[in-house]
Amino acid sequence: METNSYQALKDFIANKLKKVEGALPRNKIIEEIENTSGLISAIKPDMFAKLLSLDSFEVPDEEDWNRLTRELETHFDVKMEHGILIQGDEQRERDTSWWTLIHKQKSRNYYWGRFRDYLDKSLPPEVIKTLDIDTDIVMNNLENPAFSAFSRYGMVVGHVQSGKTGNYSALVCKAADAGYKFIVVISGDKNNLRNQTQERLNESFIGQTKGVQVGAGKGNTSKELLPYSLTTIERDFNKQDADKLAQGLNFDNVSVPILLVIKKNTSTLNNVIDWLQKQYVNKVFNHAMLVIDDESDYASINTKENEDPTAINKKLRTLLGLFHKSAYVAYTATPYANIFIDHQVETADLGRDLFPKDFIYALDAPTNYFGARRIFIDTDNAHLVPISDWINDLPANHKKDFKVSRLPPSLLDAVRLFIINIGVRSLRGQRDKHNSMLIHATRFTDVHKVLGKLAEDYLELIKDEAASYGKLPDSTSQSAVLNEMMESCMRHYPNIEFSWQDISNAITDLIETVVVREVHQRTAVPLEYRKNYVTNAIVIGGTSLARGFTLEGLSISYFLRNTVFYDTLMQMGRWFGYRTGYEDICRIFMPADKIADFEEIIRATEELFQDFKIMADNNMTPSDFGLAVQENPDSILQVTARNKQKNVREFIHSMRLDGKLKETSYLRNNSRDIQSNMETVKKLIDKLPEPSMVEGSYLWRNIDRKLIKGFLTDYKTYDNDRLGLTSRMPIAFIEKFADERDTDWDVALHNGLGSPFTYKGLTIGKERRLFTLKDGYIELQNRQVSSGSAESIALESAEDRKKLSNSRGETREHLPRPLLMLHILEQSFGKETPEAERREPIQEIAAFGVSFPGSVASKNDTITLKINTVFYQNLLKQLAEEEESDD
Repeated sequence: METNSYQALKDFIANKLKKVEGALPRNKIIEEIENTSGLISAIKPDMFAKLLSLDSFEVPDEEDWNRLTRELETHFDVKMEHGILIQGDEQRERDTSWWTLIHKQKSRNYYWGRFRDYLDKSLPPEVIKTLDIDTDIVMNNLENPAFSAFSRYGMVVGHVQSGKTGNYSALVCKAADAGYKFIVVISGDKNNLRNQTQERLNESFIGQTKGVQVGAGKGNTSKELLPYSLTTIERDFNKQDADKLAQGLNFDNVSVPILLVIKKNTSTLNNVIDWLQKQYVNKVFNHAMLVIDDESDYASINTKENEDPTAINKKLRTLLGLFHKSAYVAYTATPYANIFIDHQVETADLGRDLFPKDFIYALDAPTNYFGARRIFIDTDNAHLVPISDWINDLPANHKKDFKVSRLPPSLLDAVRLFIINIGVRSLRGQRDKHNSMLIHATRFTDVHKVLGKLAEDYLELIKDEAASYGKLPDSTSQSAVLNEMMESCMRHYPNIEFSWQDISNAITDLIETVVVREVHQRTAVPLEYRKNYVTNAIVIGGTSLARGFTLEGLSISYFLRNTVFYDTLMQMGRWFGYRTGYEDICRIFMPADKIADFEEIIRATEELFQDFKIMADNNMTPSDFGLAVQENPDSILQVTARNKQKNVREFIHSMRLDGKLKETSYLRNNSRDIQSNMETVKKLIDKLPEPSMVEGSYLWRNIDRKLIKGFLTDYKTYDNDRLGLTSRMPIAFIEKFADERDTDWDVALHNGLGSPFTYKGLTIGKERRLFTLKDGYIELQNRQVSSGSAESIALESAEDRKKLSNSRGETREHLPRPLLMLHILEQSFGKETPEAERREPIQEIAAFGVSFPGSVASKNDTITLKINTVFYQNLLKQLAEEEESDD
């Protein structure tokens, strides 16, 4: 079925479904599809074409109807919960219902109303409803701009690529409706991100670009209410503009809201500050300012201690200080850095630091969000392609002058798959949609250029072969390149609904539209996604693509970048977002250890969002949350990196272990240490009383902590740093916990499905685990020692064990005591296990984990250690390298 007919038919049925009041009834989509099918039969295709304003209409076949049903269900059967609010103590004393109870009812809601109507064309009704609620709650926690003076500091936390721009666009619209006069959106430090953000706000708020109505402004623009934008898609707010605008424009002679979308750099912020100071010698008294700091964990944070603030932090605080009425809202998907802001810092000249003292609001993601859990955990790696052939062609620690001589075979495979995806999406009726491929393999611009040239050469080869043979029935026997294309398709998409000949025909029609684009500070030809022209682009970049920037229609990613820092790695993941109609053909080519890194980070981030809910339920404050994240065992890397205390000789770190699980995900692999650790387990068992049997495993309750301390001291953890900086097992803190916290422990010896382990009358099955043998250590698959229900063994009742076994966090909330879990492992094999390892498998190795009772709301004392800085000085060096720009 041709694209125009398919899309028009889909829009026709979707518009009928949008008119349904309330929740969509079961089978309503099927009912409307059957009604429409009957209508086409009754009035004939020619008449139906006129109804759709088409020249002709192609009747859908069964596969078209099935695909249409799936796409409509994906769009309409979407759920999204509203977010979670944590308020500061002072905020709870204020009126935080001023917007929803009074002002929203009286406001004309012009800007929000037309943006909501615009969203109705593309977003599920449930998502728009939740967006309205979320931004209402944030508005309530700002302030009524009619008040005489205020300063509010908040933070909105979302998921990477989940729609934060749409959220703050809605907030901008509502703030303008409420009477905020000056709105500043600070969007990253790269031109491409600022330009993209300006374009989005033109569509959502301004309503026009260069005098042409766009987005929410199409057919719905009042000249009297047209906001005044001091920046354009092409131009940031520069010195020339500032001097020019200072001549006549100010808040008193303009009746509409004024918008700035600026880069996060000191010169731009200086221009804005200078312009304001020329208009107003003293503070601005009568007009309220809203500052939205997108990607606020980057550059806005003051990383200096006992010094003047960093430049951008200082400028942001200076800008806020120019208004008697101001609200600052930080937006981020990785809030680790924001909570390291000292919430007590306030100076006479700069005012408060940017800590979100008044509120933190955590957004949920809709069920159609193609997010981290769906990609890396829930779908059995269906979207992931582990790669290992890149190391010689693109070594991990290459320098900026490294000469790439060829593309790795896996990258050629990824390029082929991307071209196949363009054909598949065209056949699915998505020919009018953008398509992108991401190659993120280096941070160096010169290497990007070489990769771009090699990708161009390979693309030209495919274009030539497709033009010559693509539509021939025996194309794969005529062309080795097209045969490789077919093999890539069959290998990655064995169940694709189209024949190879159909895909090859579609590729041949579209292959000339495919381009290669580099994105860095010295880009010659920019990457553009136009409204009236489809872009099919292989995009090569590094830092310029690593934060905030959206690649439209991204389906194939090739990712090699390395980092130890949670937020840096998460922000590099551009593949999160919404992939309606093509989620099944999205693939991420990535080294296996990077896949494990993402899995680990995702679990830590999910714990962070679970903490939001627990803290909200317990009426805790943003300051409490800040402390909780700083004291999280997984935050030690963040603390050292963000504070950058390069000259100190020791670092004092407090860690809160309550509600956490720490395991020996990395194990020593020399035979002497393996045997020593087995003996350490046996020595502990020797000192324990008779165990009880719980669901096939052994459990000892109320064990003296001195026995636990002895075990922890004797067990040889990997790399012996004992702080967990590289192994994620902070055993020095756990030892101190056992020494200081006056409580008995429980001990479990877990049963598995492997060969028997017998000692002193105890018999269990060893637990089978996939191992990866690295240089000097063993890494367990997914870096997990225990199974999902392992911790529930220590719960007092069988009913609780059954009820809580699927929630590790809730299990820890109900644990009576700390739990030491002993695991006797044996190596199992996957398809990637080398033959040499199969010949000499590891028959027996001891691992352990510690599950600590409680949650983020626990009030127990933290565990504090003085840490020699040798370890994290090396991490700071690595961070400095990672944070270099593409240039």
